[in-house]
Amino acid sequence: MTSQPARFVQQVGRPCGRPTGAEFLFTEEPVPVPEPGTALVENVLLSVDPYMRENMDGDWDLSTPLEGRSIGRVIDSRTDALAEGDLVFHRQGWRTHAVLGPEDVRVLPRTPGVPPEAYLGILGGTGLTAYVALTRIARLTPGETVYISAAAGGVGSAAGQLARLMGAGRVIGSAGSPAKVRWLKEELGFDAAFDHRDGRLAEQLAEAAPDGIDVYIDNVGGEHLEAAIGAMRDFGRIAWCGAIAQYDASEPPAAPRNLFDVVEKSIRLEGFLVRNHRDAQDQLERLLRPALASGAVTDRHTVTEGFDRIVDAFLGMLDGGNTGKATVRLVAA
Repeated sequence: MTSQPARFVQQVGRPCGRPTGAEFLFTEEPVPVPEPGTALVENVLLSVDPYMRENMDGDWDLSTPLEGRSIGRVIDSRTDALAEGDLVFHRQGWRTHAVLGPEDVRVLPRTPGVPPEAYLGILGGTGLTAYVALTRIARLTPGETVYISAAAGGVGSAAGQLARLMGAGRVIGSAGSPAKVRWLKEELGFDAAFDHRDGRLAEQLAEAAPDGIDVYIDNVGGEHLEAAIGAMRDFGRIAWCGAIAQYDASEPPAAPRNLFDVVEKSIRLEGFLVRNHRDAQDQLERLLRPALASGAVTDRHTVTEGFDRIVDAFLGMLDGGNTGKATVRLVAA
């Protein structure tokens, strides 16, 4: 049993525009003792994700510990279903310790070549979002051209690699820096990528996809969605995963201004929540575990060290400071 206190982060105020960090408060209390049928878990890895920005506007209750994807190690078990030393996935994040029942966790398999953090990244909700977007929403078929916004983030980088595994003819991504563009092309195998800050987005997309696009995986919204609609071929499909460009907006965005093109081109635009598609998890893992173990796909993380810096990691992720998945490491896994 640890002699250190259990620490938590609470949200104590609602943001007006971009969060500053003042909305959060660190608290602590003695490490809890598990009741019979439960186990004490010490968190080792925490996830910070774009959807959490929306949660700050009302989904998260004030002055209570926050929700988030997490990986922890069982350090005190009072149930036969969980053994001390087990690594488990659960959703009691933004804290150092949690008391959980077997129904609250998934014991993670030990697979050679597959590190635990993958279950917060390409094998977790991040990868599942990309997989569902491509297979169930956009219904990608071999040979098609795919465009992905925020392509150097967790969902975007997973979507690009999955699209390649699924036989996409051309994979195009936009990102927020020259270094991220190089990473997409040189390491992840994107056919084309561009810095959306370097010129008019619609013109850059038209240059990268002169024959148009068939599928758009939207993580940004706004101008990116407008450009994708403009570049889309007839009967194209848009899987709307997120709209990070709009989360801090106090007024409705000006773009997209070409929504009627959805009618003229017979485009299908569909938004979705990954929590409604958890039955696809086994399919995702069957596809990706061998690819991860062989090195055919990668799961890059931008790791922030230490629980004290979780708010910094969250704000940095919102500002595009991460390449790949943004995670926080509390202790070694």
